[in-house]
Amino acid sequence: MSKWESVRLGKYCEVARGSSPRPIEDIAYFVDGKIPWVKIADATSSHKYIYQTRQFVNDFGASFSRKLPAGSLIVSASGVSLGFAIFLGIEGCIHDGWLYFKSMDAQKIDKQFLYYWLNTYTKSFHSHSYGAAIQNINTEILRNTVLPLPPLPTQKKIAAILSAYDDLIENNTQRIALLEKAAEEIYREWFVRMRFPGWEQTKFVKGVPEGWEVTKLGKIADFAYGKSLKADTRISGLFPVYGSGGIVGTHEKFLVRGPGIIVGRKGNVGSIYYSSRDFYPIDTVYYVQSSINFRYLYYLLQSLNFINNDAAVPGLNRTQALSNQFYLPCKNLISMFDEICMPLFQQKEKLETKNALLRKSRDLLLPRLISGKLPVDELDIHFPPRMQEAV
Repeated sequence: MSKWESVRLGKYCEVARGSSPRPIEDIAYFVDGKIPWVKIADATSSHKYIYQTRQFVNDFGASFSRKLPAGSLIVSASGVSLGFAIFLGIEGCIHDGWLYFKSMDAQKIDKQFLYYWLNTYTKSFHSHSYGAAIQNINTEILRNTVLPLPPLPTQKKIAAILSAYDDLIENNTQRIALLEKAAEEIYREWFVRMRFPGWEQTKFVKGVPEGWEVTKLGKIADFAYGKSLKADTRISGLFPVYGSGGIVGTHEKFLVRGPGIIVGRKGNVGSIYYSSRDFYPIDTVYYVQSSINFRYLYYLLQSLNFINNDAAVPGLNRTQALSNQFYLPCKNLISMFDEICMPLFQQKEKLETKNALLRKSRDLLLPRLISGKLPVDELDIHFPPRMQEAV
């Protein structure tokens, strides 16, 4: 086995903090913005890269932030995701809730290896953090963090093994997105553009098909509160754990039977997620209770306006959300929509199950590889495409 050394991150890396334009509520920083504005809510532990953001800053807003290139490694500095590391898949400006690596000695430390090691160390960051209400880490804490570092070739082999799992997960995730997009297009064609089967023979009254009724969301659905499940109490398993940013991990137990719909309550307000499997919604989200078909309801909820009622701590007011009005189609049309979309969702469910198994296998290997308990020196490793240029 190769010799590993214990080093402080600051020996080979320069750490800095992101920056946010203030006051952050000022729309002057965001009007006509085209530069991705990367916040903590844009990242989930189920993904290795951030490819999309919910907000964009303009050049004026970017001048008060930190614009980083694609491939940058960033680390969450506060909150429940404290110490969570992720890569930027796009160029973007990062919020001051992120720390980032301004420079790194590529002859001593592999960025991919560091990513995986950081995500095994997140629980330890909580013991080094400061702050009473919200725990934080700063650049000094990250610089002084000690990691066991093998020789560079060993780092690259470890990262390559783990990246092989993540590449498969990412490919499946992209296929899932295409399936969801196909179902969404059917929904928009039928229920937004009103081009559903038989629309030519349907009588319209003031632009609305006869038989459709105006109703409030609260008449057909209810929002139930998720339950707290701190990161350090989760036991990795097959059930996805949902926060307002999406899947934030897995657990050995579920709270809600699937299929189900999750709605962001705090943080990423009004975010909508569909889980075909049993799942665990934490206390930053609601989960939906309804007798209406969930595949139809999933796309309906995405079309509604959920208003942020709390400027200090963004939150979704349950009563106001359920007061949203919409046109409810006849049951037969909803059933037809479900019949057409069901095969798409079944394919999506199979891919999600594959991803859950891949994550579980990866997470079992991760601590053994990253600690050196599972030696890789004698292995002939095929490096994934993302890593080949660096080898």
